[in-house]
Amino acid sequence: MLNVVLFEPEIPTNTGNIMRTCIATNTKLHLIKPLGFSLDDKYVRRSGVNYIDKCNYTIYENIDEFFEKNKGEYYFLTRYGHKPHTTFDYSDKSKNYYFFFGKESTGIPPKILKPYIDRCLRIPMTSDVRALNLSNTVAIVIYEALRQQGYPNLLFDEPHKSKNFIEES
Repeated sequence: MLNVVLFEPEIPTNTGNIMRTCIATNTKLHLIKPLGFSLDDKYVRRSGVNYIDKCNYTIYENIDEFFEKNKGEYYFLTRYGHKPHTTFDYSDKSKNYYFFFGKESTGIPPKILKPYIDRCLRIPMTSDVRALNLSNTVAIVIYEALRQQGYPNLLFDEPHKSKNFIEES
């Protein structure tokens, strides 16, 4: 199972977009407090396009509670990472993969990253940009893991249209 872990997210529209990505990809979302908004916030709902009720998510009081309750392979997306997100093999569908993303303003604290320095990842980019938007980063990483797994249980065609919709139009 694929899992997105948001450490103290601050921007409601990012979290709403990430919820939408999680729903679209059968990915579980883990939110670690404090949150910089309420999940009832209209911005979360707007960016999640009212799919939030379909999102599989859990909220934790702190990172220690998360680690106590979740076991698997942990990967941390950080501007301090030295390995591209494509470096690792995420193809084993029987494993739980957890991809951690830090708060928009400061990322994941070094004290959390230090024990996992060999699993700190970075999406390659130019020196002109410190980091990509959080919701974009989540989508890039999740879809790389799904690509390696062959996109299990995901549709390749629009579910409400004939496979030959364009040809029949």
